[in-house]
Amino acid sequence: NKIADRTFIICAMLEKTETIRVKSAAGTDITMPIGGRTAHASSGLFRERGQWGNLPTGEAYLAPVEGVSEGVVVVDGSMAGIGMVNTPIRIEVRQGYAEAITGGDEAKKLIALLEPHGRDARTVAEFGIGTNDRAILTGKIIEDEKVMGTIHIAFGDNKSMGGTVRVASHLDGLVLLATVWFDDRLIMEAGRLVE
Repeated sequence: NKIADRTFIICAMLEKTETIRVKSAAGTDITMPIGGRTAHASSGLFRERGQWGNLPTGEAYLAPVEGVSEGVVVVDGSMAGIGMVNTPIRIEVRQGYAEAITGGDEAKKLIALLEPHGRDARTVAEFGIGTNDRAILTGKIIEDEKVMGTIHIAFGDNKSMGGTVRVASHLDGLVLLATVWFDDRLIMEAGRLVE
């Protein structure tokens, strides 16, 4: 219930926000417009017939507006389809797409995962904040993206979360120790929720 409460609060804040800004000491510095998008709560509360989700639970997430995110994402936690990242993956985002991906072996693996799906797979598809204070980094993104104090940015399909891109790929990248603003309101500082 505490995880759910925390998640619902962040979702409510997201829906009053026009632009998210994320920075980290590792080099992340990205701006993602989100005005008009619906936030989703992975609350873990499945109490009525037809409700669904994944476990472990604990994230507030949404689809940023396509075609307008700008900046750099440095994935230094884990990456879907790859696992824990030893050499950070640097992703340059221009006009909502991952245009340049550099780093070590993990960056090469990410490019290989994206390649078969074309340009849509490089769409900035999701922004999420982990809200589960019991989740731990394991290299499995299903848990990693829920770790409290982390944020993740995914590339590819976002149709299921209110976006417009349908592609057979959705890959989340975890950013550690992020500082996050919802418009000019500081939400997280170096991986610590301040709200």
